[in-house]
Amino acid sequence: MKKVFQFKAIAFFAAALLVSTFASAQTAPAFKPKSAVNDSVSGKIGSAMVSIKYGAPSLQGRKILGTIEPYGKPWRAGGNAATTITTDKDLTVEGVKLPAGKYTIFMVPTEKDWQVMFSSQTGEWGIKKDASDPRGYSANVDPSKVVATVTVKPKKAGPTERLKYAITPKGFSLIWEDVEVPIAAK
Repeated sequence: MKKVFQFKAIAFFAAALLVSTFASAQTAPAFKPKSAVNDSVSGKIGSAMVSIKYGAPSLQGRKILGTIEPYGKPWRAGGNAATTITTDKDLTVEGVKLPAGKYTIFMVPTEKDWQVMFSSQTGEWGIKKDASDPRGYSANVDPSKVVATVTVKPKKAGPTERLKYAITPKGFSLIWEDVEVPIAAK
């Protein structure tokens, strides 16, 4: 009797294992999140060594600027954690002094011009829950921590699948989709 019970128990567990393995192998994710890879760029602007760390999302067939990231609302200027810029020397960005240090970059895109904000608060995630926003989130920018704001004109660029930043001796640019946002600095 004891052997029959042991055999039934073993058979039950083997069948349960087989069924659960088969069932889990058949489930495919219904949603694949659009991920951003972490990226960075470094270079000299004038005599200052500058580095920008950002999440670089891909378009993946989506229209981002003006839709997913609506015009007129602050944006984390990348994906995942907020984008940061570090400079070892003072910079003059579009005529505004930016002391040496580390800053979070937020941008407010529009079709005609973009505001670029440099915040002294760093280390935050790029977005926060926001029930008042139709998307359910907003950029994690604290206006009281913004040390400099400049306005720049975007320009048309060739299609760029993955967001990227570029640093030149005369400033830096955000390049994505069909837009380049050049920010002059020295």
